[in-house]
Amino acid sequence: MTPAAKAELVAVLTRDCEFLAAAGIRQRHPQVTPDELRLRLGALRIGRTLMVEAFGWDPGEGRR
Repeated sequence: MTPAAKAELVAVLTRDCEFLAAAGIRQRHPQVTPDELRLRLGALRIGRTLMVEAFGWDPGEGRR
């Protein structure tokens, strides 16, 4: 597999993982807004502590 093909595969898999993560968030939080969805996806990547420190938003508390 060429480096370009590997990079494309990684991009597709990353996009698919984000899609599945967003679906899980929507299932657990049916009223989630697009902004909150982005915040919750970010919290999955960087964790609660850094999310609170960097953005002042706690995923455990929900909406801003």
